[in-house]
Amino acid sequence: MAAAAAGSEMSGLDYLSAIIAGELPPAPIAGLMDFQAVSVGVGDVVFTCKPDESAYNPIGLVHGGLVCTLLDSAAGCAVHSTLAAGVGYTSAEIKVSYLRPVRADSGELTAHGWVVRPGRRVSFAEADVRDASGKVVATASSTCLIL
Repeated sequence: MAAAAAGSEMSGLDYLSAIIAGELPPAPIAGLMDFQAVSVGVGDVVFTCKPDESAYNPIGLVHGGLVCTLLDSAAGCAVHSTLAAGVGYTSAEIKVSYLRPVRADSGELTAHGWVVRPGRRVSFAEADVRDASGKVVATASSTCLIL
């Protein structure tokens, strides 16, 4: 909660940049699922994640919930990067399309999120997740409520 409190006094871009620089800790969900933000610009964020067996479902594939979490984080943080200090957001809706399974040998995943249309009350973003070979494994469109 200390990082969230510090973030409430920073623009979204400055807050996310401070996390990437190691000046603030990442969100707890990033530690739980072992992913990290690697770049941020206004309306654009990239995360990476190399899933291990802890993310596998019973048939040996990476659980879709991990991929959805990456998509939600990338799209949401892309919106966050456009917000002024003291302004927050929450996901209001996310639509995910899974295009191919993520297997043990898929390698590092890269989630890219970008803002399609910023707004004062609602912002719209999209995201995709690619495997190590650059193949798109899932896409999302997201609606974020601005708080």
